This record gives sequence, C-alpha cells and structure tokens, in this order.
Amino acid sequence: MELIFATNNPNKVREIRKVIGDKLQILSLKEAGIIIEIPEPHHTLEDNALEKAQTILHLTGKNCFSEDSGLEVEALHGAPGVKSARFAGEHATNEQNIALLLDKMEGQINRRARFRTVIALMWEHETFYFEGTCPGTITYRPSGTDGFGYDPVFIPEGSERSFGQMSLEEKNLFSHRKKATTKLIEFLKTKIG
Repeated sequence: MELIFATNNPNKVREIRKVIGDKLQILSLKEAGIIIEIPEPHHTLEDNALEKAQTILHLTGKNCFSEDSGLEVEALHGAPGVKSARFAGEHATNEQNIALLLDKMEGQINRRARFRTVIALMWEHETFYFEGTCPGTITYRPSGTDGFGYDPVFIPEGSERSFGQMSLEEKNLFSHRKKATTKLIEFLKTKIG
C-alpha cells in the first residue's frame, strides 16, 4: 500500500522510511510526481502539517501525511518553534539558523529545549494527529556533521552527544520524529492489518 509523505526533504523521508520499514511504501512528493513547494503559513506545527496534507489530498485524492517539526527553546519562549527552518530568514541555511540560535542563547544559563513533531494523516478523508517530543539541551557550540537542521547543537536527554554526532540508528533511540512515526504506524496497523 502506498502512502504519500507531503515533503520535499530527503532527510525526513529517509528517517521515516527507516522507522516504517517495508510495512508501507512511502512516496515523497517527487516520487509521487508532485513538484510543488507547499507553504507553511500558520503559527502552529499542527496547522502547517494539516495544510500540507490537505493540499496533497486535494491534488491526488490519495491517503497521505505530512509533518511539521520545530525546536522549542525554553529561554527563547518556545522560539524558533514553527519558524525553525526560517529562523534566520526565508532562505536561511542550517548554519545561519544555528548561528542565530547560539547568538540569542549567549549568556543563557537555562539551555533546556525540545524538538517536537506533529504528523497530520489524511486517511480515508479523515484527519488524525500524532505527536512526538524529545527533550534535551542546547550546546554552546556545534559538534558533529550528521543529521540536519539544529542536530549539531542539540543533546537529547539521556545522552552526552549531540544529534549531529549520532548515526540515524542512534538518533532514532531519542527522536521526536520516530516517536510520532511510531504512533502513526501503530494506528495504520489497525487499519491495514
């Protein structure tokens, strides 16, 4: 059975496929022949995830899901949050976002943060949500070259290494996206057996 993942981010597709395995065939937008960028205009992860999933449902009529993830830093009142990918500007690089985050965290003693993922699934024209969180802390400088986004400056609770220093298998022991995806899979099992 095919399920369209409403994203153009190959890293996210790779992470989701690693969790789902061969239980379902996950198609990226490109693999489904959909060449569009779906805007994320909303102020919550839930609304952005729903926007993307509804867009693909309207285009294809097929079951699909989308996710939106963000880094929520306590000392920054939850920022960058929904703006995580665009923290330093609309077309900011990971390095620019990290630099701005570390600049804003200068002198902060409270380094607590969490990654949060919300998945919106459109299944048989009904909407279902699944959430996963990963608490941790923001480092003082980047370390590691694996992963993407803020991974080099985030140490998950229970580890002494940043996500940027972990393999995908190691990251999945903590990952917010894996937690949300696991809930999605458990739900899909009840639907497809």
